[in-house]
Amino acid sequence: MQYNGKQKEYSFSQKVWIAGGILSLIVVLLLLLKATFSVFMLILAGVLIAIFFRGLSGWIETKTKWNASVCLVISVAGTLILIVLLFWLLGAKIQSQITELSDTLPTTIENAKAQLDKSPLGQKIVERVSSPKTQKKAEAVVQTFFKSTFGILGDLYVVLFLGIFFTASPKQYKKGMVALAPQKSQPKADEVLSKIAVNLKKWLKGKIFAMFVVFILTAIGLVIIGVPMWLTLALIAGILNFIPNFGPLIAMIPAVLIGLMQSPSTAAFVAGLYILVQITESNFITPKVQQKLINIPPALIIIAQLLISPLTGGWGLVLATPLMVIVIVLVQQLYLKKEG
Repeated sequence: MQYNGKQKEYSFSQKVWIAGGILSLIVVLLLLLKATFSVFMLILAGVLIAIFFRGLSGWIETKTKWNASVCLVISVAGTLILIVLLFWLLGAKIQSQITELSDTLPTTIENAKAQLDKSPLGQKIVERVSSPKTQKKAEAVVQTFFKSTFGILGDLYVVLFLGIFFTASPKQYKKGMVALAPQKSQPKADEVLSKIAVNLKKWLKGKIFAMFVVFILTAIGLVIIGVPMWLTLALIAGILNFIPNFGPLIAMIPAVLIGLMQSPSTAAFVAGLYILVQITESNFITPKVQQKLINIPPALIIIAQLLISPLTGGWGLVLATPLMVIVIVLVQQLYLKKEG
């Protein structure tokens, strides 16, 4: 620092206060980021819902040539009505299957323990799993997964209404975000936001298609194997396929336990089915429908999930991939493209 042609000298105590102030500012910024990051994830979830509604509305408008507002109303109302009708038509059967699943799981676990106790290796596995230390770790993992900002129902309420608001007037919110950038950078900001929206739309379209395929393949396989509660298990597999890496593993656990109720061979067939469906989805379905999307290495998604989940719980696992899409687009548009 120059002061009257001479460099200003700070005393030791002044340097200590300056260093302490900078450190305090960094700590405050990190705490603020931690406190607000979970809110950002809810906003991202609302954006994805808006992208879905807008994408479906655009598809309806392309096919019917109807007014855009009418197509948007059909998109939102039709989706909500379809979900309600689906649960109404299948509700009784799914509810009975879920009740049966909850009633049989304790017996299934005991049968699994009995099967494992027949071998020395199985006994060690049972001892390790049943230890208080392991149970505490499992409880901590479950609590982290179900961590929420406003409670699970509160989060869903916030996400749904954010999605509806973003759907109703996306240009207004986009214009507001662009206005935050310096005036000379606003055209670039608008371009980057549009690029992010396009890539998120492609990712969401491919993900929904993959979820549907996983549901169909899993349901057919479970029916062929003869596993009870196949509809519930297939729905769980399709829905949890939205969560990369960990979702299919979580969905496989109840299915294998139900298969074990019949016989160890049935459980093995069920595990093989889930692995085969996941391999098919990961290597053929998703790459095909997302071939023009940004290629994200699977290891990078796992790292993002592990880093974000302690801060946001289950939202971190669910939204790690779209978050990485945003980060990669930002890096490409603001750094790599500029350098090139």
